[in-house]
Amino acid sequence: MNRRIVPASQKPLYDNFHFAPGVVDGQNLRCSGVIGMNPDGSVPEDPETQFVLAFEAIGEVLKEAGAGFSDVTEMTTFHIGMRAHMAVFSEVRGRFIEEPYPAWTAVGTTELALPGAVVEIRVNARLPD
Repeated sequence: MNRRIVPASQKPLYDNFHFAPGVVDGQNLRCSGVIGMNPDGSVPEDPETQFVLAFEAIGEVLKEAGAGFSDVTEMTTFHIGMRAHMAVFSEVRGRFIEEPYPAWTAVGTTELALPGAVVEIRVNARLPD
């Protein structure tokens, strides 16, 4: 049976919006998309802060599942204003994602689930043996 990964800090999302931040399927961890938000659910105006918060939230899901960023095999990012923010996003991404790099697809879009959000990040990871 698949195991749901719900870090304590993300339990309100699970309860209110009825989705798991992560699901373990065999040795694979499939993570839901993450928007960088404050603990109160607000989205910071500063894009760099949003990027850091999103990666930190992903890190919580990975840790809860027994993995880390080095176990990420695939990353998909959805961007509002991709060209304007990609340099900062790439710098923040480099703080969390190191070699061996995962597959990565970056998609420009017009809207995300929360007003003011400029990125949503989704990852898949292979759990260590």
